[in-house]
Amino acid sequence: MNLFDAIFQGIIQGLTEFLPVSSSGHLAVYQHISGITENNLFFSVMLHIGTLAAVTAVYIKLIIKLFSSLVSIIKKMIKREFKFKEMTGEENLAMMIIIGLLPLVVLLLPIPGTGMKIKDLADKFSLDGYFFIVGISLMCTSMLLFFSGRKRPQVMMVDGKKYKKRPRRRYRVSDAVIVGFTQCAAAIFPGLSRSGSTLAASRFRGIDKQVAFDYSFLLGTPAILAAALLEVKDVIFSPEGGADNINFFYVIVGMIISAIVGFIAIKLFKWLLTTNRMYIFVLYTAAVGLIILLISIIELATGTNMFTQQPLTF
Repeated sequence: MNLFDAIFQGIIQGLTEFLPVSSSGHLAVYQHISGITENNLFFSVMLHIGTLAAVTAVYIKLIIKLFSSLVSIIKKMIKREFKFKEMTGEENLAMMIIIGLLPLVVLLLPIPGTGMKIKDLADKFSLDGYFFIVGISLMCTSMLLFFSGRKRPQVMMVDGKKYKKRPRRRYRVSDAVIVGFTQCAAAIFPGLSRSGSTLAASRFRGIDKQVAFDYSFLLGTPAILAAALLEVKDVIFSPEGGADNINFFYVIVGMIISAIVGFIAIKLFKWLLTTNRMYIFVLYTAAVGLIILLISIIELATGTNMFTQQPLTF
C-alpha cells in the first residue's frame, strides 16, 4: 500500500459508508480492479473509526440525549415505574435502537459443516470469483431505494371520507426487528447498502423519512463500532492481522480523510433525501451493478480477473 491507496480508500470508505451505495461493495470493486489482495485488518479498523467519528460529530447532541434517556429508562425500571407505552420520544428511540441491534447476534452464529460464522460470508463473497454477488447486491440496493421512494401513503376512512395517514414518527418493536435483520443482510452481502436498505425497510414500514434517516445512522453507529472491535480482536490474535510493518502515517491519513469525507457524505445524503433526489442513487447503483454483473459473467467464462489477468479465487 502506498499513500495514494491510503487516500483513495479513505475517500471510498467515507463516501460509501454513509451514502446508500455500499462501502463494502465499492471497496470490493477497488480491490478487484487494483489487484490488492492483502486483508489489512488494522487499516480497515482505522477507516471504520474515521467514519465512526464522522457520524458521532453529526449526531453528538442527539447521542447525548439518547444516553440520558437510556439512564432514565434504567432508573424507572429499578423503581418499577417503567411503562413501555408511556416512553418519551427519545426514550422510544433509544429502546428501539437497542432492539434493532439484537439481530446482529445472528452474524456470530456458526454455519454447520463449514467452520465459518455467518459474518465470514462477507469476506468470502468479496473474493473475485464471487464478483457477480457485488453486482446483484448493488442492483438490489437500487430496487429497494426505488420502491421505498415510490411507496404510496396509506389511506384511512373517517365518516365515509378518505384521509392520508401521516408517516409514523415512532418505531414499534416489529419495525426495529425488521430493520435490524435488514442491517444483518447488508453486513453479509457486499454491494447491499446498509444505510440504503435500512432506510428503505423503515420507509416500507410507514416511518417518516427524516426519522428513518436518523434511525438508520444511529443504528449503524454501534454496528460500525462492533465491526471495528471484532477486527481489533482479529488484529491482536491473528498473526496475519496486519498490524506489523504498518506505515502509521498512511493509516492516520486514511482515517482523517474517511472522517472528513464521511461527515460531508452524511450532510449530502440528508439534503438529497429532503429534496427528493434519491433517484441519483437509484440510477447509479443500478448502472454500476449491471456493469459489474456483465464483467463477472465474462470473467467466470474465462476463469480470470480481466483487470489483473490472475485466476479467479473462490
